Order: sequence, then C-alpha cells, then structure tokens
Amino acid sequence: MSGFVDECNLNVRGGDGGAGCISFRREAHVPRGGPDGGDGGKGGDVWLVADRNVASLLAFKDHPHRRAENGRHGQGQRKHGAAGADLEVHVPEGTAVYDFEGTLLADLVRHGDRWLAAAGGRGGKGNARFLSNRRRAPAFAEQGELGEQRWLHLELKLMADVALVGFPNVGKSTLISRISAAKPKIADYPFTTLEPNLGVVRLDDGFEMIVADIPGLIEGASEGKGLGHQFLRHIERARVLLLLLDLADGTGALPPRDQESILLSELANYQPALLERRRLVVGSRADLASEYRGGSGLSYPELRISAVTGEGIPVLLGQMATAVEASKAEEPTAEAFVVHRPAAEGFRVERLDDRSFRVIGREAERAVALSDLTNPEALAYAHRRLRRLGVDRALIRAGAKYGDTVHIGDLSFDFEEEA
Repeated sequence: MSGFVDECNLNVRGGDGGAGCISFRREAHVPRGGPDGGDGGKGGDVWLVADRNVASLLAFKDHPHRRAENGRHGQGQRKHGAAGADLEVHVPEGTAVYDFEGTLLADLVRHGDRWLAAAGGRGGKGNARFLSNRRRAPAFAEQGELGEQRWLHLELKLMADVALVGFPNVGKSTLISRISAAKPKIADYPFTTLEPNLGVVRLDDGFEMIVADIPGLIEGASEGKGLGHQFLRHIERARVLLLLLDLADGTGALPPRDQESILLSELANYQPALLERRRLVVGSRADLASEYRGGSGLSYPELRISAVTGEGIPVLLGQMATAVEASKAEEPTAEAFVVHRPAAEGFRVERLDDRSFRVIGREAERAVALSDLTNPEALAYAHRRLRRLGVDRALIRAGAKYGDTVHIGDLSFDFEEEA
C-alpha cells in the first residue's frame, strides 16, 4: 500500500461544553443558603497545524475522525468545571482545506500556520449566575453547548523549489535519485511513478533546494485524463519548473519542441499563471540519443543531460540553483494564506415546509438551553431573553401567527404574539 496520500476527508468535532450546576449552600447555622452552582467548562477546540515533519495525509485515510475533549460540569460551592483540552491536528505544509461545496477555507503554507477547524461549545452557567432581586433561589442552570462538527476535504500541494515536469518514462525518477538521496521506483515502462517524490539537493557551497519528481503528464492531463489533476496540483507551489524532454531513440517520443509545446499547453489549461514561473528546458536521456537526435543535428534544447552517465548534471545543478535563488529574491515576504471564518452573530428565521418556523443562531439557541424548561422561572427567563434578542419581532416579520409551531434548538412551542 502506498505510504503517500495527498487527498482525504476529515471529520472534526469540538468538545462539548460542560453543564452548569444547580446547587444551594447547606451549612450549619445557614438555614437558607443562596445558590452556589458553578459554571461548566468550555469544550476544547480542534486546530489544524502545518508541520514540516508530516509528509502526507496518510494518517487520515483510514481514521478520519478527530475530536477535542469535553468540558467538565460545574459543581457546588461555585466550583467551575475545567475546560476541555484543545486538539492540534498536524498536517503537511501546503495543505489546502475545503468544505464539501469546494469553498477554500484555509491554506496552511508554512510550518506553524494554524486554523480553527471546529470550535468547542461554551460551558453552561450555574444557577448562581441567575440570582437576582426577583429570583432569590433559581432552581435552573444552563446546559453546555455542543461542539462544532463538520466534514472537511484536505488536499496537499507539495512545497518544492523545483518541479520536474515531463512525459512518462522521460527519466525524472532517475534524475532525482542521481542528484539527491531520494530512492524512487525506477523501471523502463510508463507511469513507474504513481506518487510524487521529494529530494533535497545539497551543492558544494552549502546551498540546498527541494526537488519534486512529479508523475508524468500526458496530453489531456489538464482535463483530468489519467491522473492529471492529482499530478498537476503538486506543481502549483514550485518556484521553478524543469521541463524534461525525451531525446532517446526508438521510444516513439515526439520531437523535443512538440513535447515542450504539449507540456506548456497542459500547464496553461490547468493554471495559466504557471507559464509565468521561471523554467528550465532540458533534454533528457542523452545517452540513448543517436548522433542525429543528440548531436549536431539537434540544436534544441541547448542543455542535454544523462542521469545515467552524469553528462550535463553539474551544469544543470548550477542553473537550477541560480533560478531558485532569483525566484526567492523576487518573492515578497510571504505570510500564511489563511481564510478565517467570521464568528456567526445574531440569528435568522427560516420557514419550513410544514409551515412551522425554525430560529437558527447561537444566542437564540443558548437562551433556551436550560436544564428544566418545565420550571416556571426558567421558562420566564428564556422568554425574556428571546424577547431582548428580538426573536418575537423577527417571527412576526417572517409571517408567524398565533398557534404556529416554532423550533429553537431542541425546543418546540406554539407562538403567542404579545399585545
């Protein structure tokens, strides 16, 4: 089974908030102690964190669920429950996060970039928080909120200085094994490489660059032919594109200029901005070229290499280093591209097919999340809170009439318009 996974689904869930406590002081010589129930603790959050030590999304392939810790319940004597621990989910650098509708939510580019994937629920208030001149002995408390839960789609786009681009079996794997410590599978048939390989190239002067061996492209890859989209995704972040053109005889390869034209066309169709990247064009497998194809009869490309014999490799490495350094010098100071979701505020009213109404919004749902709505005091408190939020007016504007059913969270009731 492959050890490299560059696309997966992930289910994240924040911890549930702890419930508030209903408690009254019971001490000697204090016959009517007041309420002293503590608040519940907040549920833990789930964070996605870019980590340079994580190479792929393999950890989520068979185990896609991640959940943070729940908050603890409140206790008597005003003891508040402990907050649930946050959960950090480590993903590779270059991981893009989407919802199932295809909307980009976050792009974790650099080591340490963080994104809040699922917020934990708030803890409920204990009955001590509902004490007032009107309510001397509140016998109700708030329930904790449920943690946010959602499915996400993750895509890994490799972070590389140089991406090797070429048709299948053009010698990309052999080249990366020659210039780095990477050990990709090498064989004399197309699509030997079915997953990208990364290699670190160190030059004598100490300069380092990361080179990615991208599986071979074919004509139509930009339209999804073969595994085109999966391969092309890993080219997006490369600073320099190295186009390898096959010079070998007897393989049925197209002339070098035709190979280059097709490769550039596929890149342009997938993402036109890729044509603006620095690129090197190199003839590969020069040791298998005839006198005509590899000698004076072939003037293009100018640089020809053989990863087997080492011909042209030192010159190629020098050109790669120069191009990478120039590209880095032109880059602005890059910060993580992270899309933050604004916190939802307020509420909205939706009319359902059965002509009932549903009120959706964190504050409205929290107003009715009480421990015992059969308690007249609790019910009166919830009603006042909803009225302050403007829920009654919003329902009237939405067309609610006397007797219509209204749903808020787990509560359903008949609407009664106040005079």
